[in-house]
Amino acid sequence: MRNTDHAPSPLEIVPLPDHIRSIQPGGGVCYYLELCWGCLRRWYLRTFRKTYLAKMKSLRHGSAEGAPHAILDPRDLKYCRNQCSCAWNLADDPFAWRDKIPLARWGLAESLILGGLFAAMAAAPLLINLIMWPLSIPPLLCFIWIISFFRDPERKIPTDPGLLVAPADGKVVEIAYLDEEPYLGGPAIRIGIFLSIFNVHINRSPCEGQVVELRYAPGLFLDARNPQSALKNESMWIGIQATRAPYRRYSVRQIAGLFARRIVCDLRPGETVQRGTPFGMIKLGSRTEIVIPHERDLELQVQVGQKVKAGTTTIACYTDTRLDGSSPPTSSLTPN
Repeated sequence: MRNTDHAPSPLEIVPLPDHIRSIQPGGGVCYYLELCWGCLRRWYLRTFRKTYLAKMKSLRHGSAEGAPHAILDPRDLKYCRNQCSCAWNLADDPFAWRDKIPLARWGLAESLILGGLFAAMAAAPLLINLIMWPLSIPPLLCFIWIISFFRDPERKIPTDPGLLVAPADGKVVEIAYLDEEPYLGGPAIRIGIFLSIFNVHINRSPCEGQVVELRYAPGLFLDARNPQSALKNESMWIGIQATRAPYRRYSVRQIAGLFARRIVCDLRPGETVQRGTPFGMIKLGSRTEIVIPHERDLELQVQVGQKVKAGTTTIACYTDTRLDGSSPPTSSLTPN
């Protein structure tokens, strides 16, 4: 344990590694189908909607440099938001209504493709002969599960200062005390959360902070309940530094599981996220870890076996958090 008399210095932003070329670096069948659909959609817009494209271009801000394809409207940023800096204001986004759908936007393709497939399989026996209705039950249950898996319910985020909220829904399966954590620069506590296939899989930021670094590691797909999964499975590591004194550092790691083979993280190095902000998901059963500084003013508020909800459940509180709203030197926290 340490005190905060010598708080961590602000860190330089680390550019996105070359092997992270998408917010879903592991790819996937539905992912590639959606990319193909994007190619057709852009052809259609260039051919028949030139006035619309001119309007979207005039409203866009930032740069599209680094994007793997043309950024014609906000839909084109879905999988490559982390590759460029361009964006549209919410009022100028004609597709912002999709965020009001209680399904993860990153999972809409799976909901349509897989959900549609199971819906069709459930309807087929009824269309052939009503007496065959029992055959509709298994695919109907699969349809309900797919839609349920990608649900994205609203969350009420606590606003008290000094709190850290859970980055994922699930059950706390590990609380480990680390003598030294290189990124945090001192003693730390690692909290592991297991997400079953029935949990909400949206990941949320545990605090207000600036994204310092992202590290993607391809790997295996062991059962997330296996301790070795934390070491060997595909994962995305996110380094964050708080924007308020004493500028603590935290890290969150998304870890794929036996069925969860698609990690989504749409964060950009250098951007600031608010507590409880959704930043990605892990598709189908997984594990999420958060590492926090172990300090004398820390009050840990979870225990092994406890169920938590992302953005809602308080997992820890630092009682010394300053409320003056001061910021670290801007020279070290300027996004690339």
